[in-house]
Amino acid sequence: MDDIPAFGNHLPVKVRFGEGVAGTLPDVLDEIGATRVFLMVDEGIELHNPAVAVLIRMLTDQAGLSLTRFDKPAAEPTIEMVDAATSALVASEATALVAVGGGSVIDTAKAARLCGQLGLTFAEFLNSQPGFPAPQVALVAVPTSAGTGSEVSGGSVVSDPEAGRKNGIANPNLRAQYALVDPLLTHSMPPTMTANTGIDALAQAIAAVVAKVRTPIGDGIALEAIRMMTPALVAAYRDGDDATARAGMSCGSMMAGLAMNISDCTAEHSLGQAIGGIRHVPHGLTIGLVLAETLERERAHVPELLERVADAMGEPDDGSRDGSRSVRAVRRILAELDFPVLSSLDFTEHDLDQLADLALADYFITMSPEPWSKDEVVAAFASALHLEGRAA
Repeated sequence: MDDIPAFGNHLPVKVRFGEGVAGTLPDVLDEIGATRVFLMVDEGIELHNPAVAVLIRMLTDQAGLSLTRFDKPAAEPTIEMVDAATSALVASEATALVAVGGGSVIDTAKAARLCGQLGLTFAEFLNSQPGFPAPQVALVAVPTSAGTGSEVSGGSVVSDPEAGRKNGIANPNLRAQYALVDPLLTHSMPPTMTANTGIDALAQAIAAVVAKVRTPIGDGIALEAIRMMTPALVAAYRDGDDATARAGMSCGSMMAGLAMNISDCTAEHSLGQAIGGIRHVPHGLTIGLVLAETLERERAHVPELLERVADAMGEPDDGSRDGSRSVRAVRRILAELDFPVLSSLDFTEHDLDQLADLALADYFITMSPEPWSKDEVVAAFASALHLEGRAA
């Protein structure tokens, strides 16, 4: 048996999972002792998510509760969005912040809570780096998608469109105090969003197994998340009302978020975020565009770890022992999801050098099992760019 290196993990989030668990939100607010609540939601979410509409009515009708609502505009968080949310949160004098929506809403809530407590704009925080104090406002995260696992993570990613980059911050004090993970809130996700968010969650779980900072706890959670999500992702994509598939994705993505915090993401996120920094497309889409290509490189260094991933994915043993089974399983899932290819975003060979520089400047690539050279990054992007479609 291999020696187990020393490690430490800190994950103080109270998780409630199950169909209908969002209905316990008033109980959670009572437990916190909150009477002034700041509710952050995706703009217009009630129009396409009936379960969330019911939840918001429940909060609005709750006696003794002062509710301030903030609608976050569509798209990933930007510095401007965070600053607007910060101002509204401070003005509300709320003692609890409830974030209902996808990972972008929850990330915005984390950043706004931090900046509001420090009295800084997000840009001022980045420039001064004053630290991450223990939060004074409780955060309750209620995800409506199955993707980033932001409801249990200590990270927040905020885009700076003018500079063409994404700013990631991370600290245990950014985490929510409660996560209410209710699969019923995810049923209204359209197929494309289901595919994008789901492939991000699967990528996080796989990365947690191969990252150089992985731990036995992270491995256990990540491998079980992979086992859950492998059949559930395509099933949820094909039938959004498949309750079993939606539950598998909700639980699996939450566990992938935990695994990511115990371990980390790796090169697939750096290459994906390079794409997102230029094209400003959904985060999950960017990850799926390069996931198989980054794993193809990683299997040369950690084939035994990717063999464990392949086993968790239920991929038949072919005796190869080289990690190729996991790459094959990922490629098949991408094909079954009708996932786009990199050339669909109008990239060309001329963009590869810039993409590689952006990826190499990103933190996550440093968590890969072995350092990437620029030639390897360019090769991975080129391999993705040359795909004309997803062969089943």
